[in-house]
Amino acid sequence: MTQRSLAELNEDSAADFTAALANVFEHSPWIAEQVVSQRPFAGVRSLFEAMKAAVERASGEVRLALIRAHPDLANKTQRAAGLTAESTSEQDSVGLDRLSDAEYQAFARANNAYYGKFGFPYIVCARRQTRDSILRDFERRLSNDAATEVRRSIEEIFRIAALRLDSLVAADDRLPVIGRLSTHVLDTHGGTPAAGIAVELVELSALGVSRVVTRAVTNADGRTDQPLIGGSPVPIGRYELRFSVAGYFAARSVPLSDPPFLDEIALRFSVSEPEGHLHVPLLVTPWSYTTYRGS
Repeated sequence: MTQRSLAELNEDSAADFTAALANVFEHSPWIAEQVVSQRPFAGVRSLFEAMKAAVERASGEVRLALIRAHPDLANKTQRAAGLTAESTSEQDSVGLDRLSDAEYQAFARANNAYYGKFGFPYIVCARRQTRDSILRDFERRLSNDAATEVRRSIEEIFRIAALRLDSLVAADDRLPVIGRLSTHVLDTHGGTPAAGIAVELVELSALGVSRVVTRAVTNADGRTDQPLIGGSPVPIGRYELRFSVAGYFAARSVPLSDPPFLDEIALRFSVSEPEGHLHVPLLVTPWSYTTYRGS
């Protein structure tokens, strides 16, 4: 999607406005069509609220058609036939294009069980999830009744649409869809920020291969130049932060055992608030370390 300014969208013809926002909601340009007459919008939040209201005013049959316009997750047949660019990007972001055999089988079972019970596809905002968290969510939601799942599906569609709209429209305001994960390493032996420590963030997987999310090196302030995850939601799931500390202390001529008592420190933690700020600091000496949940 090509980003447009809100000012441009407010001045566009009705047809161009609808075309630009046609797939904010999957295969559902009627939603953009219903709000075009409400221009000019003062901000992207007011635009999104108008689009949500159009969905909420729609009949049950129309809302069900909106749910059914979405593809299954990790469905090889549907991927081969071609997803929208937005759906492809969203599914790829969580690694649904590179699942292990065990994960493909788990997703196939979950998709079949869900569709068999409710008659429409399971929908979740993939950018807020990891593969493991989606499979857990599948299991929880299978116990719901159909009315509850229709509501849950619409809620997830709103989350998907909010992320699409946030990336598509440049405005003075923003939708609250972005989270951040950061770290900070303090050398409590030397009493300084720890500069030059290699940091690796890994997304853990129960059925597949754990995935390296990013690698960085701490700067003079003991922080990474950029957040470990930023500019997007921080996906719900289990992670491991790995800090290579032995080389740092050796470079500072700190006496170490051979092999070093602490070489690489691995901190395991979980994310449950995709739009929050989770700060995972490390306070370290050659012989000890502590951490805590910061924000």
